[in-house]
Formats: sequence, structure tokens, C-alpha cells
Amino acid sequence: MASSSGVLMRLVASAYAIADKAGLIVRKVMAGGDLGIVEKCGANDLQTKADRLVQMSICSSLARKFPKVTIIAEEDLPSQELDEDLLEDGQCEEILKKACPQQYAAIKEEEAGADAVLGRTIWGVLGLGAFGFQLKEMPAGKHIITTTRSHSSKLVNDCVSAMNPDSVVRVGGAGNKIIQLVEGKASAYVFASPGCKKWDTCAPEAILHAVGGKLTDIHGNFFQYNKEVKHMNSGGVLAALRNHEYYASRVPEAVKQALVP
Repeated sequence: MASSSGVLMRLVASAYAIADKAGLIVRKVMAGGDLGIVEKCGANDLQTKADRLVQMSICSSLARKFPKVTIIAEEDLPSQELDEDLLEDGQCEEILKKACPQQYAAIKEEEAGADAVLGRTIWGVLGLGAFGFQLKEMPAGKHIITTTRSHSSKLVNDCVSAMNPDSVVRVGGAGNKIIQLVEGKASAYVFASPGCKKWDTCAPEAILHAVGGKLTDIHGNFFQYNKEVKHMNSGGVLAALRNHEYYASRVPEAVKQALVP
């Protein structure tokens, strides 16, 4: 089955299996009790043993199966050979059974980029849909904003307030915020800060766009994902499952001027 599937579907099927492996690695580290925390760039930028092992597992597993794929990762890419226990060679057969959307049928391995996420395994392809959750929309006219839990600032709070929200949900992680949108727990994700990076938004954006949502910077510009672009999302993040234009229209001009794309 794998040999007859297009590159994209084989890549997604592998990423699914690798994400499951990464989850097992994280749980094993947590159960062991020694998180191995180190500072990368100061006290507010920490890295755990799980971060390091998962990075090595994801990158090495993908590189071994797809040697021509460009891999852009948060931590340094592994340079040494890994223990086979950290590697994942399997693929999700359910994904391989699905037909690749026509617009991606001819994609070559060297034209693809790769990323994987931890936790509940959710996946999606534009033109095919998103899977692993139950899509649900917020009631019309309800405005619940999800935003950062640990990186608030005056700029962030001013932008959130400008949305005139009924309530605000503060959770960690870009992926977690997108889940709030697709599961009907929030209507918009607003982050008026340059704090997150391309590897934070690329996988969640794929899920959101696959179900008809929209994720941009605060100015309404779509993000580009390739090896030449800067990693920082310096223009902030604005996402919604529906009515993205409404939320974009309420971003204060002062916020736009403060965040350079």
C-alpha cells in the first residue's frame, strides 16, 4: 500500500506514526521523574530531556524514510546515530488508504517540508479534511478569544480587548489554541506579539485550513513555510474558524504599527 501512495500521503502517514512515538517518549520521561531541564537562552527559554529526545526521534525518523525532505526544527538537528528504540519506521495505514488531493498528487519528496506535533494525534490535508477530533463551531454572535497563558503584554491585552470578547480563554501552545477553535470552545485566536515561531504554527495552520478556517499574522498576511523564511512570526498570530475578516478589522492600528511582519 505504501509504495503506491503519493509522497504527501506517505509523509503524513509517517508523521502520524512518529508523533505517536514522540508521545510515548514524553510520557516515559515524565514517568521517570528526571526532566533534565536546561536553559537555552535564559530562564524563560527552557528545554527538557523530553524536548531533546523527541526532537531527535522526529527528525531522524523522518530523515531516514524521506532523505530529500527539508526538516526545519526548533532544537539543533541530531548529528549522531540514534538508538533504534527512538526511531519509528511505521506508517498509519488508515491515512495511506485515503486518496491524495489532486493538487498534491505530483509533489516530489524534495518539495515537501515536515513537522510533527505531540499529544493527541490530529492530522489534516488541505482538500481532504482534518481528522482525529469532532469539528464544532461557536454559536453565531458569540465572541470567545483564546490567547497566550504565559506571554501576556499590554500589546496582547489591548488587541484582545479590542475584539470586545464575551470571555477570554488562556491556554498554552499554538496547537492547543487551534484545537479550541475547531472544537467550538473559542471563536478566534489572538496573539499580538512576535513570540511564536513557524514550527509553532505550521501544523495547527494545516489543520485549521483543512476545515475551512484561516490563520494569518495580525496584518492578515499568510505565513510562508520554506527553508529561506525567518523562523519568528514577528507579525503576531490571528486565527479563526469562521469570520476571520471580522476579527482582523478590529485589530487596533497601534498594534499593527508595533508588529512588523
